Amino acid sequence: MTPQFRLESFDSEVVRRLDAQVQQEYVRRYGGKDATDLRAADFTPPHGAFYVGYLDDSPVVTGAWRTHGDTDAEMKRLYVVETARGLGLARAMVTHLETDAHRNGRARMILETGTGQPEALALYASLGYRPVTPFGVYADEPGARHLGKTLNVPAHDTA
Repeated sequence: MTPQFRLESFDSEVVRRLDAQVQQEYVRRYGGKDATDLRAADFTPPHGAFYVGYLDDSPVVTGAWRTHGDTDAEMKRLYVVETARGLGLARAMVTHLETDAHRNGRARMILETGTGQPEALALYASLGYRPVTPFGVYADEPGARHLGKTLNVPAHDTA
């Protein structure tokens, strides 16, 4: 199944609804919501983007990136609704985000995740993400994992 990716505003109704689900997932896995400060302006092209993936007009996956430093993009809010897990949607979204960030001049994608999300850690490892210097709100948290990947998007994907 290939989702249709749509650029959405971080403060849109659909994103707010899905972000509330993400936050509940964090509460379940970590005991609290994500404390990272996110604003709609963070995800305004060309300095970032927030995407929602749809299957049959139903929103099933989210993912975003925002500028981090001079050359990096920071991935945020990769999430698949529970009823759509196991369909490869997270992998498809990561690929979409990497391509979009690269098109917008970003050389590397970085992200924060944690040991409470073993599925995410496995996905990122399978996509070539490796440990990077910790950053952000969770830089000193023992269960936090900070990963990155150079964006070597094939030439046919950068047009």
